[in-house]
Amino acid sequence: MVFNNLQELVKKRHSIRAFNQEPVTDELVTKILEVVQTAPTAGNLQAYEVVVVKDPEVRQKLARAALGQSFLATAPVVLGFVALPVTSGQRYGARGAQLYSIQDATIAATYAMLAATALGLATTWVGAFHEDEVRAALNAEANQVPVALLPLGYGAVEPQPTPRRPLDEIVREL
Repeated sequence: MVFNNLQELVKKRHSIRAFNQEPVTDELVTKILEVVQTAPTAGNLQAYEVVVVKDPEVRQKLARAALGQSFLATAPVVLGFVALPVTSGQRYGARGAQLYSIQDATIAATYAMLAATALGLATTWVGAFHEDEVRAALNAEANQVPVALLPLGYGAVEPQPTPRRPLDEIVREL
């Protein structure tokens, strides 16, 4: 059953911040990006870009911009997700620019995390960074908004299960 496979996949996904130096092939990156391309977006505008970073110097810049999160520099690949507020704003006004484009990039990044997990790769969501420095490192335009960085690689540690709040603490019914 597809649901069981999905449930198994999401339970397998963990935030990994230690990577061995085994390279990630272009073929695997392409497979991840093909999944990202299918992510739902507001009005099907696909108001985001993905920057694939393999250059060690750029990964080092990203690590510094991300408040010294050095694991970004040690991952063989980093995916940078950048929202395109102008694209959403043209159709949806301020709400599109300020929210929908961010949601588009966020959903795309989540799809990438799940695709990476399905392919046996490790990753983690990095959202703590100096936006201007990440924008510069990714060669993004001034009106583009960096949303997330996802380091990709083969995990150097075995993840431990993390506790989750019970459903009755996170769900309300009206």
